[in-house]
Amino acid sequence: MTVAEARIGATVRAEYQMDEQELAFFRENGWMKLEQVFDEVEMQTLSEELDRLIDEWAEESMGWAGDWREEYLDPDERQGTSLIAMHDLQHYSEAFRQMVEDPRLVTPVAQLIGENVELHHTTLHAKPPDRGSPFPMHQDWAFYKHHGGPTEYIDALLHVDDVPSEKGPLQFIKGSHELGALEHIEGEGQAPHLPTDEYHLDDATEVPAAAGDVILMSYHSIHGSDQNRTDEMRRLVRIGYRDPANEQFEGQSLGRDGIMVAGKKRAADTET
Repeated sequence: MTVAEARIGATVRAEYQMDEQELAFFRENGWMKLEQVFDEVEMQTLSEELDRLIDEWAEESMGWAGDWREEYLDPDERQGTSLIAMHDLQHYSEAFRQMVEDPRLVTPVAQLIGENVELHHTTLHAKPPDRGSPFPMHQDWAFYKHHGGPTEYIDALLHVDDVPSEKGPLQFIKGSHELGALEHIEGEGQAPHLPTDEYHLDDATEVPAAAGDVILMSYHSIHGSDQNRTDEMRRLVRIGYRDPANEQFEGQSLGRDGIMVAGKKRAADTET
Protein backbone atom coordinates (compact mmCIF):
# COMPACT_ATOMS: atom_id res chain seq x y z
CA MET A 1 0.00 0.00 0.00
CA THR A 2 1.33 3.44 -0.88
CA VAL A 3 1.03 6.47 1.37
CA ALA A 4 -1.49 7.95 -1.07
CA GLU A 5 -3.64 4.82 -0.87
CA ALA A 6 -3.38 4.77 2.91
CA ARG A 7 -4.51 8.41 3.02
CA ILE A 8 -7.93 7.65 1.50
CA GLY A 9 -10.57 8.11 4.17
CA ALA A 10 -8.11 9.52 6.71
CA THR A 11 -9.12 12.40 8.96
CA VAL A 12 -6.96 15.41 8.11
CA ARG A 13 -6.51 18.91 9.47
CA ALA A 14 -9.01 21.37 7.97
CA GLU A 15 -7.41 22.60 4.75
CA TYR A 16 -4.02 21.64 6.29
CA GLN A 17 -3.61 25.22 7.51
CA MET A 18 -2.05 26.33 10.77
CA ASP A 19 -4.31 28.69 12.66
CA GLU A 20 -3.22 32.10 13.96
CA GLN A 21 -2.42 30.73 17.41
CA GLU A 22 -0.07 28.13 15.91
CA LEU A 23 1.56 30.72 13.68
CA ALA A 24 2.04 33.05 16.63
CA PHE A 25 3.63 30.22 18.62
CA PHE A 26 6.08 29.59 15.79
CA ARG A 27 6.95 33.25 15.45
CA GLU A 28 7.71 33.45 19.17
CA ASN A 29 9.51 30.15 19.64
CA GLY A 30 10.99 29.21 16.25
CA TRP A 31 9.25 25.85 16.19
CA MET A 32 5.74 24.38 16.23
CA LYS A 33 4.55 20.79 16.75
CA LEU A 34 1.69 19.64 14.53
CA GLU A 35 0.04 16.56 16.00
CA GLN A 36 -0.95 13.50 13.95
CA VAL A 37 -0.23 14.95 10.52
CA PHE A 38 -0.09 11.35 9.32
CA ASP A 39 -2.39 8.70 10.73
CA GLU A 40 -1.60 5.28 12.18
CA VAL A 41 -2.09 3.38 8.90
CA GLU A 42 0.14 5.77 6.98
CA MET A 43 2.82 5.63 9.66
CA GLN A 44 2.80 1.85 9.57
CA THR A 45 3.45 2.04 5.82
CA LEU A 46 6.29 4.54 6.28
CA SER A 47 7.72 2.62 9.22
CA GLU A 48 7.93 -0.62 7.25
CA GLU A 49 9.48 1.18 4.30
CA LEU A 50 11.99 2.87 6.57
CA ASP A 51 13.01 -0.51 7.99
CA ARG A 52 13.84 -1.57 4.43
CA LEU A 53 15.81 1.60 3.71
CA ILE A 54 17.81 1.19 6.91
CA ASP A 55 18.56 -2.43 6.09
CA GLU A 56 19.58 -1.74 2.46
CA TRP A 57 21.00 1.78 2.37
CA ALA A 58 21.65 3.48 5.71
CA GLU A 59 25.02 3.77 7.44
CA GLU A 60 25.73 3.34 11.14
CA SER A 61 28.36 5.28 13.06
CA MET A 62 29.03 6.38 16.63
CA GLY A 63 27.34 9.72 15.84
CA TRP A 64 28.70 13.21 15.41
CA ALA A 65 32.35 13.65 16.32
CA GLY A 66 33.72 16.50 18.38
CA ASP A 67 34.92 17.73 21.75
CA TRP A 68 31.28 18.22 22.76
CA ARG A 69 31.10 14.48 23.49
CA GLU A 70 33.20 15.03 26.63
CA GLU A 71 30.47 17.33 27.96
CA TYR A 72 27.48 15.19 26.97
CA LEU A 73 28.73 11.66 27.63
CA ASP A 74 30.43 9.74 30.43
CA PRO A 75 33.86 8.32 29.53
CA ASP A 76 32.51 4.79 29.07
CA GLU A 77 29.76 6.07 26.73
CA ARG A 78 31.83 8.17 24.31
CA GLN A 79 32.81 5.32 21.99
CA GLY A 80 29.69 3.23 22.56
CA THR A 81 26.97 5.43 21.08
CA SER A 82 25.35 4.74 17.72
CA LEU A 83 23.56 6.71 15.01
CA ILE A 84 21.94 5.39 11.82
CA ALA A 85 21.65 7.92 8.99
CA MET A 86 20.96 8.32 5.28
CA HIS A 87 20.13 11.19 2.95
CA ASP A 88 17.42 11.77 0.35
CA LEU A 89 15.03 8.96 1.10
CA GLN A 90 12.72 10.22 -1.66
CA HIS A 91 15.25 8.97 -4.23
CA TYR A 92 14.94 5.42 -2.89
CA SER A 93 11.24 5.11 -2.06
CA GLU A 94 7.95 6.09 -3.68
CA ALA A 95 6.32 6.25 -0.26
CA PHE A 96 8.76 8.92 0.92
CA ARG A 97 8.54 10.82 -2.37
CA GLN A 98 4.78 11.07 -1.88
CA MET A 99 5.26 12.08 1.74
CA VAL A 100 7.50 15.09 0.98
CA GLU A 101 4.91 16.42 -1.50
CA ASP A 102 1.89 15.85 0.78
CA PRO A 103 -0.19 19.02 1.25
CA ARG A 104 -0.44 18.34 4.98
CA LEU A 105 3.28 19.12 5.11
CA VAL A 106 3.63 21.56 2.24
CA THR A 107 0.68 23.83 3.12
CA PRO A 108 1.80 24.77 6.66
CA VAL A 109 5.39 25.09 5.47
CA ALA A 110 4.22 27.51 2.75
CA GLN A 111 2.49 29.58 5.42
CA LEU A 112 5.96 30.24 6.83
CA ILE A 113 8.15 30.32 3.71
CA GLY A 114 5.74 31.81 1.19
CA GLU A 115 4.03 30.59 -1.96
CA ASN A 116 7.18 29.16 -3.57
CA VAL A 117 8.55 26.09 -1.77
CA GLU A 118 11.43 23.89 -2.94
CA LEU A 119 12.39 20.56 -1.38
CA HIS A 120 16.07 20.79 -0.49
CA HIS A 121 16.78 17.37 1.06
CA THR A 122 15.64 14.67 3.44
CA THR A 123 17.72 12.99 6.12
CA LEU A 124 17.06 10.05 8.43
CA HIS A 125 18.47 10.19 11.95
CA ALA A 126 17.75 6.99 13.87
CA LYS A 127 18.94 6.43 17.42
CA PRO A 128 19.26 2.70 18.11
CA PRO A 129 18.08 1.21 21.42
CA ASP A 130 20.08 1.78 24.62
CA ARG A 131 22.97 3.60 22.96
CA GLY A 132 21.39 6.08 20.53
CA SER A 133 23.72 9.04 20.18
CA PRO A 134 22.85 12.49 21.54
CA PHE A 135 23.12 15.64 19.43
CA PRO A 136 24.90 18.76 20.71
CA MET A 137 23.25 22.17 20.60
CA HIS A 138 23.42 23.53 17.06
CA GLN A 139 21.54 25.24 14.25
CA ASP A 140 20.75 23.16 11.16
CA TRP A 141 21.86 26.21 9.17
CA ALA A 142 25.47 25.18 9.88
CA PHE A 143 25.03 22.04 7.77
CA TYR A 144 23.47 23.77 4.73
CA LYS A 145 24.37 27.42 4.88
CA HIS A 146 22.04 29.88 3.14
CA HIS A 147 21.95 33.66 3.10
CA GLY A 148 18.23 33.98 3.92
CA GLY A 149 16.37 34.70 7.12
CA PRO A 150 14.78 32.37 9.69
CA THR A 151 11.60 31.53 7.76
CA GLU A 152 13.19 31.18 4.32
CA TYR A 153 14.22 27.63 5.20
CA ILE A 154 12.02 25.36 7.30
CA ASP A 155 12.80 21.85 8.52
CA ALA A 156 9.83 19.53 8.93
CA LEU A 157 10.74 16.78 11.39
CA LEU A 158 8.56 13.69 10.97
CA HIS A 159 8.49 11.37 13.97
CA VAL A 160 8.24 7.78 12.77
CA ASP A 161 8.20 6.42 16.32
CA ASP A 162 6.79 7.68 19.60
CA VAL A 163 9.51 9.78 21.26
CA PRO A 164 8.94 10.21 25.00
CA SER A 165 11.48 11.92 27.24
CA GLU A 166 13.66 8.86 27.73
CA LYS A 167 14.14 8.40 23.96
CA GLY A 168 15.96 11.69 23.48
CA PRO A 169 13.36 14.02 21.97
CA LEU A 170 14.24 17.34 20.38
CA GLN A 171 15.02 20.22 22.74
CA PHE A 172 14.79 23.88 21.68
CA ILE A 173 16.01 27.20 23.02
CA LYS A 174 12.97 29.43 22.85
CA GLY A 175 13.21 32.32 20.39
CA SER A 176 16.75 31.47 19.30
CA HIS A 177 15.79 31.67 15.62
CA GLU A 178 15.77 35.44 16.04
CA LEU A 179 19.54 35.39 16.65
CA GLY A 180 20.17 34.62 12.99
CA ALA A 181 23.00 32.42 11.77
CA LEU A 182 25.65 31.82 14.46
CA GLU A 183 29.28 30.82 14.15
CA HIS A 184 29.72 27.12 15.01
CA ILE A 185 32.70 25.08 16.12
CA GLU A 186 33.60 23.00 13.09
CA GLY A 187 36.53 21.63 11.15
CA GLU A 188 38.52 18.41 11.12
CA GLY A 189 37.16 16.00 13.71
CA GLN A 190 34.31 18.34 14.62
CA ALA A 191 30.72 18.14 13.44
CA PRO A 192 29.26 21.68 13.58
CA HIS A 193 28.05 22.55 17.08
CA LEU A 194 27.75 25.53 19.37
CA PRO A 195 30.09 26.09 22.34
CA THR A 196 29.11 23.80 25.20
CA ASP A 197 29.95 26.45 27.78
CA GLU A 198 27.36 28.82 26.29
CA TYR A 199 24.55 26.54 25.13
CA HIS A 200 23.18 23.70 27.26
CA LEU A 201 20.50 21.04 26.89
CA ASP A 202 19.39 21.92 30.42
CA ASP A 203 18.35 25.36 29.16
CA ALA A 204 16.23 23.98 26.32
CA THR A 205 12.57 23.00 26.14
CA GLU A 206 12.03 19.29 25.61
CA VAL A 207 9.36 18.41 23.01
CA PRO A 208 8.20 14.77 23.24
CA ALA A 209 6.18 13.61 20.23
CA ALA A 210 4.13 10.71 18.93
CA ALA A 211 4.50 8.79 15.69
CA GLY A 212 2.88 10.87 12.95
CA ASP A 213 3.64 14.20 14.63
CA VAL A 214 5.66 16.79 12.71
CA ILE A 215 7.72 19.60 14.22
CA LEU A 216 8.23 22.60 11.96
CA MET A 217 11.46 24.40 12.81
CA SER A 218 13.44 27.36 11.53
CA TYR A 219 16.93 26.34 10.45
CA HIS A 220 18.18 29.08 12.80
CA SER A 221 16.53 27.50 15.87
CA ILE A 222 19.10 26.24 18.38
CA HIS A 223 18.34 22.67 19.36
CA GLY A 224 19.82 19.33 20.40
CA SER A 225 18.77 16.05 21.99
CA ASP A 226 19.83 13.56 24.63
CA GLN A 227 20.56 9.85 24.24
CA ASN A 228 17.97 7.19 23.52
CA ARG A 229 17.99 5.19 26.74
CA THR A 230 15.11 2.82 25.90
CA ASP A 231 15.02 -0.64 24.32
CA GLU A 232 13.25 0.73 21.20
CA MET A 233 14.43 2.56 18.08
CA ARG A 234 13.94 6.33 17.81
CA ARG A 235 13.54 7.27 14.11
CA LEU A 236 13.09 10.80 12.80
CA VAL A 237 13.10 12.05 9.20
CA ARG A 238 14.05 15.65 8.51
CA ILE A 239 12.53 17.25 5.40
CA GLY A 240 14.21 20.50 4.44
CA TYR A 241 12.14 23.06 2.50
CA ARG A 242 13.31 26.46 1.28
CA ASP A 243 12.33 29.49 -0.69
CA PRO A 244 14.08 28.86 -4.04
CA ALA A 245 15.36 32.46 -3.93
CA ASN A 246 17.24 31.68 -0.69
CA GLU A 247 20.78 31.26 -1.99
CA GLN A 248 22.93 28.48 -0.53
CA PHE A 249 26.69 29.03 -0.31
CA GLU A 250 28.00 25.96 1.56
CA GLY A 251 27.07 22.50 2.81
CA GLN A 252 24.71 19.62 2.12
CA SER A 253 23.16 19.47 -1.38
CA LEU A 254 24.99 22.61 -2.53
CA GLY A 255 24.29 23.42 -6.19
CA ARG A 256 21.58 20.79 -6.59
CA ASP A 257 18.09 21.70 -7.78
CA GLY A 258 15.24 20.37 -5.69
CA ILE A 259 11.65 19.47 -6.46
CA MET A 260 9.20 22.37 -6.40
CA VAL A 261 6.41 21.22 -4.09
CA ALA A 262 4.56 24.57 -4.25
CA GLY A 263 4.68 27.55 -6.58
CA LYS A 264 7.46 28.26 -9.05
CA LYS A 265 11.20 28.68 -9.34
CA ARG A 266 12.20 31.70 -11.42
CA ALA A 267 15.37 32.14 -13.46
CA ALA A 268 16.29 35.04 -11.19
CA ASP A 269 16.29 32.61 -8.24
CA THR A 270 19.38 30.84 -9.60
CA GLU A 271 21.41 33.86 -10.65
CA THR A 272 24.63 34.55 -8.77
